[in-house]
Amino acid sequence: MDGMDNADLSLSATPPVVPVAASASGYPSHTPLPPHPAEGSLGGDNPFGGPPRGPAAKAKGTAGNVRGRIGSALAALGALIAKFGVAIKGLLVALPNLKLLLTAGTALVSVAAYSLFFGWWFAAGFVALLFVHEMGHVIQLRREGIKATAPVFLPFMGAVVGMRQMPDDALAEARVGLAGPVLGTIGAAAVAGVGALTGSDLLLALAYFGFLINLFNLLPVVPLDGGRAAAAMSPWMWFAGLGVLVALVFLEPGNPILLIIALFAAFQTYHRWKQRKTRSPAQQAYYRVAPRHRLLVFAVYVGLIVALVFGMSETHILTSAGHSFRSI
Repeated sequence: MDGMDNADLSLSATPPVVPVAASASGYPSHTPLPPHPAEGSLGGDNPFGGPPRGPAAKAKGTAGNVRGRIGSALAALGALIAKFGVAIKGLLVALPNLKLLLTAGTALVSVAAYSLFFGWWFAAGFVALLFVHEMGHVIQLRREGIKATAPVFLPFMGAVVGMRQMPDDALAEARVGLAGPVLGTIGAAAVAGVGALTGSDLLLALAYFGFLINLFNLLPVVPLDGGRAAAAMSPWMWFAGLGVLVALVFLEPGNPILLIIALFAAFQTYHRWKQRKTRSPAQQAYYRVAPRHRLLVFAVYVGLIVALVFGMSETHILTSAGHSFRSI
């Protein structure tokens, strides 16, 4: 009871005053302080505008915290989405560089694989010659207006360049197919020339394998380059080319790749001869090539084979002039 009485007296007492800043008239003014509520009063809300107390105040504080946490989480999620968008935009901008990284990465893997058998210098030179060959395809594909993938190297299998669409006709396909061996032969011949001038067995061996790879790609079998070139030739050219291959086999009996090409050419010639009249109208339109263009494809195809066989013969250092491949 005494506590309640003291509380009642405190509520009815005149509130104290405190001095504040001087008024406009220069005299100090006094502002009464609000009385404090009685402690232990029921409710929990402060009727005089002070901070809330009691269970209701705790509930309000918890709800405010939850809303604050949700707001913070949404802000963090928005920032994450914005960063993700920036990363995607940067990835699209760097897409051409990713193609370059793919080519460089697979090339390094191939160099490492070949180096296990031939050493680092030979492996690097061999992959470089493969790159020259593939760039021949890439250059011609661009000239034909065909989108192509970046060169991808496959250890012990060479390299590939993919076409995003088929050429317009068999002649364009033949040009794309022959562009690789043409540029690859030029690259191997350049290496052979430097090797002959410097007396480097390493360069001669590189040139030999460069000629070998380009000759192998002239097998008249799709998807190899020779198969794409044969599609633009006339049937009589298939037989004429087969005759040239057989003659080269007898002239260069120590070249097993040439023998393999001749065997595949014989099989493909027979297969194409049987299917020449079973094509659909669309296929016949695709393979319709002017005679002079067929003759040009035939001349380039056979000429490449002769040049590559000659190049292999001249750079075959295993039995030439007492050189040994093991000395590299």
